[in-house]
Amino acid sequence: MVLSWTKEQTPRWDAAKRAVFGEYPPDVYGLKAADEQVLADEWWRATDGDDVVGYGRLDSVWGDAEILVAVAPAHRGRGIGAFVLDRLEREAAREGLNYIYNTVRDSHPDRARVTAWLRGHGFADDPDGRLRKRVSRT
Repeated sequence: MVLSWTKEQTPRWDAAKRAVFGEYPPDVYGLKAADEQVLADEWWRATDGDDVVGYGRLDSVWGDAEILVAVAPAHRGRGIGAFVLDRLEREAAREGLNYIYNTVRDSHPDRARVTAWLRGHGFADDPDGRLRKRVSRT
């Protein structure tokens, strides 16, 4: 597997994103999206050859950024999520951000697993109920 990381210039909710996000509607992940709608924030896609295997999103506000990591169902458990998370953290560092964070919504179908995964990658609970990690500058 050789993963590539590409910033989307005009991100849209399209067939590739629907495939990566799987059977659940975008609102499960806190997204408001309709077919071919232009999406807010910064989006990157992870590819393995011609296959889109994951997405990352940064929504920066006041020196921090909410992140979203999505891996295609058929590709989970292969390190792609860690790749996307690492690249998002690098992007956040490049932008001079302080923290990246995520709120795993109650409606998320794998809430406990995703929460444990984020904690395993250095995220900690903050007083606002989010999982947060200081951006590494190295």
